[in-house]
Amino acid sequence: MTREQHLVFCEKCTNKKMDDASEIVCKITDEKANFVHECKDFTIDTSMTDNFIGNTVSFDELALSEKELLKLKEEQNLKNGLAGSILVGLIGSVVWAAITVATNYQIGYMAIAIGAGVGYTMRYLGKGIDQIFGISGAIIAVLSCLLGNFFSLVGFYAQGEGVGIFETLNTIDYSLVPGVMSETFSMMDLFFYGIAGYEGYKFAFRNLADEAEASSS
Repeated sequence: MTREQHLVFCEKCTNKKMDDASEIVCKITDEKANFVHECKDFTIDTSMTDNFIGNTVSFDELALSEKELLKLKEEQNLKNGLAGSILVGLIGSVVWAAITVATNYQIGYMAIAIGAGVGYTMRYLGKGIDQIFGISGAIIAVLSCLLGNFFSLVGFYAQGEGVGIFETLNTIDYSLVPGVMSETFSMMDLFFYGIAGYEGYKFAFRNLADEAEASSS
């Protein structure tokens, strides 16, 4: 790597300092950078990278030019990402509820599938690199899991009373819903919700490394 390539990383590292010649050196080694592919002591200075993915920046992303970064931002579409993710989350919650009522057993792994589905939908439709895409994906994933539990309760009630789903939705006392859901909520639910939220966040961002590999093959 050239000195210029090293500086792309060093300038954004918390371990940089200036030497007597006003050159950037590592305050750990007191030397100029000499790594080949990546530096084991690299620590991102988040105050300088608010516009990068989730404040976690890969070496490929750091090397983006301002022009390339602007182009990526212009391709972002939060509205499409939100619309698609909400739809996928809604479908996932209905499927989860249907399986739960049919088997009389709540399958927590469905939350993982919902989180992944929401996250990947946000990625492909939103093409986002800003943190808002990850936050939105996480929120939608968790809310979809809650909705799945709610639909399950509605399904069990409708089944027990011998009435239709839509009739149940029209006659249900929604003021009682939070209390009923809290009574049926368990720590295992919290565990799976956490995974769903993590996936909704992690998978929501545009994967620049995969795109670069695909275009070069």
